[in-house]
Amino acid sequence: MRLLTASSLLFAASCLFAQGSPKPIEIKVVVVNMFEVGNDTGDVPGEYQYWVEREHLDTVLPFPEGYHDLRMNKDGVLGVLTGVGTARASATIMALGRDPRFDLTHAYFVVAGIAGIDPAMGSLGSAVWSDYVVDGDLAHEIDAREIPKEWSTGYVPLGKSTPYEQPRTARFGDDGNVYQLNPSLVDWAFQMTKDIKLEDTPGIAERRQQFEGAAAKRPPFVLRGGNLSASTFWHGKLMNQWAHDWVKYQTDGKSTYAVCGMEDTGTLQSLAWLARSGKVDLKRVLVLRTASNYDQQRPGKTAAESLAETKIRQYSAYLPSLDSAYRVGHVVVDDLVANWSKTRDNIPSR
Repeated sequence: MRLLTASSLLFAASCLFAQGSPKPIEIKVVVVNMFEVGNDTGDVPGEYQYWVEREHLDTVLPFPEGYHDLRMNKDGVLGVLTGVGTARASATIMALGRDPRFDLTHAYFVVAGIAGIDPAMGSLGSAVWSDYVVDGDLAHEIDAREIPKEWSTGYVPLGKSTPYEQPRTARFGDDGNVYQLNPSLVDWAFQMTKDIKLEDTPGIAERRQQFEGAAAKRPPFVLRGGNLSASTFWHGKLMNQWAHDWVKYQTDGKSTYAVCGMEDTGTLQSLAWLARSGKVDLKRVLVLRTASNYDQQRPGKTAAESLAETKIRQYSAYLPSLDSAYRVGHVVVDDLVANWSKTRDNIPSR
């Protein structure tokens, strides 16, 4: 009797798996959220809950390789919760992309989460479609007490020796530093949603009047802008100036900083590598961030005093920003699904 080698057994097992495995589920849209407070439904919401309830993501799929179980509806919309921070987001999205249960080759990815907003660009509850996502973690840093007098910041681009040193690109290139979202798709999403009326409340109306500038005082609205993604929750006017300069520098002046989130470069890094292997299409990715709070103190307050007020679920526009993320995002998701005969093979553009 012939004995099978370990490699022969592995080959035989893989053939049996291939013969017996079901056809992967074709996913139309993946909705990516980052945190949930408690249960997926029925209690105080995080970013996931409104999508679960309102998009009827009723089918729960175990996902031990990722942060949280997946959810799907009958129309081919898949919900994924990544967990907070770049590392969790990156690991979860990579696990999803490698999951043999799903065909993601034509799927659109809509990242929908809350953020801090620059009051010069928008107001509480506003929704921002990201044109660029810029990493705010990959850098050198000097303690503030040791910054040379001629420097505007102690944050130095990776591979450089002074702030905003030119030429910008270094031996590290832009791998993981800067992601430009598909301009045509971003413009299509913006044009479709720019006139949506967003939830306004007496509370956020009162808070925005405490800030200066026309944009900060406007009722919530939809806009486009740069997204600074960093795992450190920073706050204050001076940090805001750094964010502006950093986004301008990293995008060669092509984007203007508007919102700050945490996870998006981690998500995009995994999607970029999955796209390189043919598992997803990076041109089908949208990032929507909605303003739960301003990224700096209001006049008369210090940055430290303002930060003390900025706790999760105590953000000035926590619930309105969650509502804005769904109210704006679902219009795009539902349109992609409703027109799947066209959008499956043709990416929408304005």
